[in-house]
Amino acid sequence: MRCMYKIAVLGDYDSIYGYAALGLSIFPAGSRERGAELFGQLTAGEYGIIYITEAMAGMLEEEIESCSGRMYPAVIRIPGISGNTGEGMAQVRKFVERAVGSDILSDD
Repeated sequence: MRCMYKIAVLGDYDSIYGYAALGLSIFPAGSRERGAELFGQLTAGEYGIIYITEAMAGMLEEEIESCSGRMYPAVIRIPGISGNTGEGMAQVRKFVERAVGSDILSDD
């Protein structure tokens, strides 16, 4: 039996509405409370990947950390309309360092 997971995008409406044109499910949240509610629903459901704006991820660090040990869903930070805060790249750096044992993305 083949299992198909969906892809969700969570964040403020202005940052995520364009993802609907790509066929992704969008979940606009204008507050931390609404974001936490939607994130809980998404992690308990049929979503294998959750793209989340860096601003919303900053508000939901505890919730994101609580599901970080699970295989699914993958939670991936993306820039919002306010720009790139560097949190997404910091997350990638952390994952790479955990996987290979050193920071291979460093400019040093």
